[in-house]
Amino acid sequence: MDPDAPAAAAATVPAPEHAPARVALLVYAGFQVLDLAALTVFEMANLECAAPRYRVELVSERGGPVAGSSGVVVQARRLDGEPCDTLLVAGALQPPAASPALLRALRPAAAAARRVASICTGAFVLADAGLLDGRRAATHWAHARELQRRCPRSRVEDDPIFIADGPVWSSAGMTACIDLTLALVEADLGAAVSRAVSRKMVVYHRRAGGQSQFSVLSELAPASDRIREVLAWAREHLREPLSVEQLAAQVHWSPRHFSRAFRLETGHSPAKAVERLRLEAARELIEAGHGSIARIARETGFADEERMRRAFIRTFGRPPQALIREAREREGETLSAA
Repeated sequence: MDPDAPAAAAATVPAPEHAPARVALLVYAGFQVLDLAALTVFEMANLECAAPRYRVELVSERGGPVAGSSGVVVQARRLDGEPCDTLLVAGALQPPAASPALLRALRPAAAAARRVASICTGAFVLADAGLLDGRRAATHWAHARELQRRCPRSRVEDDPIFIADGPVWSSAGMTACIDLTLALVEADLGAAVSRAVSRKMVVYHRRAGGQSQFSVLSELAPASDRIREVLAWAREHLREPLSVEQLAAQVHWSPRHFSRAFRLETGHSPAKAVERLRLEAARELIEAGHGSIARIARETGFADEERMRRAFIRTFGRPPQALIREAREREGETLSAA
């Protein structure tokens, strides 16, 4: 299918030769009910095709009724040996602790699935099962550090909306489950179907996987007023070099003391925090429609376009040109819908 075809063409997707792919969402006591929206994406995708492409259902450790965090009770099948095409793990308001029995059932189910994905803090369940070892992973920004401590063999990133590392996908929190599943549908059926689903659900076609979950200043959240002031000052002076010496001078500390205090309070070196501020500002300019890479690099303090490109790939997994194309595509969708 031509990924640039209009969304109306999505209804012409041919019927599959085989039975619909099984998509199972694993739930447990206290799961976040919002994560059920992930299954709605697959449901809407079925409506865009000549025949259903997905069979969606809920599974749990024992089967039967399962109460979510809001008290809503859902009915689930027991997680057994029936293979899944896509196995999703729901999140919870707080990082869940999977039971040994659930982990024993999850490991073979994940091994038999074509792909596995976690929503929000569902990443902790994948981590406890050993499925994130050696992989990049995302979760809700507020729990990223805890996930990294709990799963030291993975590379946890607190910025992306979702990450795909081979057959293992993971997403940020809350509504990021929709971005994740729209990307899964796009990988299966093409951009036209994914775009049509997003229109029916009245959401963005999809936010880029590397798009930030939260503002850098809010996420770093240092306790010290002085370091907060330095970060705010740096955000307003990104065109300057912003060396450690320059930052430390703003609070009249030695560079050594400033670096130590800064890392203690934010979990990052000053250089890393400045790079994140530059990346956030560059992405905001892209989202606002500024398409000149050279100008964006100058405005945000990157020494040159190549350095900015490397920073984008390192953090977002894609060059800035890819985000510019997506911003233009979203603008075109908005204009066509107006």
